Amino acid sequence: MLSACGSSSDGSASGGTDQVVVGLITKTDTNPFFVKMKEGAEKAAAAKGVKLLTAAGKFDGDNASQVTAIENMVASGARGILITPSDTKAIIPAIAKARAKGVLVIALDSPTDPQSAVDALFATDNFQAGVLIGEYAKGITGGEPVKIAMLDLAPGIAVGTLRHNGFLSGFGAVEVADTASEPVSAASVVCNQDTQGDQAKGQAAMETCLQKDPGINLVYTINEPAALGAYTAIAAAGKENDVTIVSVDGGCTGVQAVKDGKIAATSQQYPLKMAQQSVDAVIAYATDGTKPSGYVDTGVTLITAKPVDGIDSENVQFGLDNCWG
Repeated sequence: MLSACGSSSDGSASGGTDQVVVGLITKTDTNPFFVKMKEGAEKAAAAKGVKLLTAAGKFDGDNASQVTAIENMVASGARGILITPSDTKAIIPAIAKARAKGVLVIALDSPTDPQSAVDALFATDNFQAGVLIGEYAKGITGGEPVKIAMLDLAPGIAVGTLRHNGFLSGFGAVEVADTASEPVSAASVVCNQDTQGDQAKGQAAMETCLQKDPGINLVYTINEPAALGAYTAIAAAGKENDVTIVSVDGGCTGVQAVKDGKIAATSQQYPLKMAQQSVDAVIAYATDGTKPSGYVDTGVTLITAKPVDGIDSENVQFGLDNCWG
């Protein structure tokens, strides 16, 4: 689960003992979002002459592998560890042990619970990402009655809760603060299924929702793989012209799906920026002790081929030019 980039794999720095060692731990090594994040970290590490150690969980939610990776990276001399936490609560003790040994820990993409368990968070404003697609969905449905299917991530994962609540807030279905730690619901939500952000599970979840209520006409999805799975189920049911799908991520495949009319809109985020900025932060810490703190917003943009008056968005070409893979 632990690999090294740019030096020997035993934890010793090549070319001298003062080479900065940075660790990157992602939820998985298969999701395109985390693949691109890893590429960004590798590029930044190579440009700055630092050693990068990488690891990932076997699946989204695999806390045990992330704990092991933290322990291995601390033992290998990492000055800083960047992590997208799979279980935002269960990972806290391992993070605390690393920080007690002087290791800078930065959460990427997903906040820990509590967020103060790490030195800093470099991430999309996931609540705002949900708000953007919620506002868009409200605008494009024109105030007509809706039956909503919510295709979420998994219980207890902060990023999923933030996007879920942001969507319902932006749509105007509920009033909920961006600090709420549990997902809320609304009368217009007729089906709620978890997908783990997986395309096949997204398809199965949508099939279940359509069986429960064939009148569903608006679908929120945690990410674009889940959205494409949902579209497959919707198309198989002959309802592709009757259902609006909105999502979050802004990967190239997802933006292409917006262009193709499979997804109405997506909130685009920027994992390359997360990785590059956080590697720089570890280098600064190792060099002069400067620590980042709090939340660093790495940006989010609504991408659609069908803009709605009064809602800020960019077109598909912008999305393709800035998509992350």
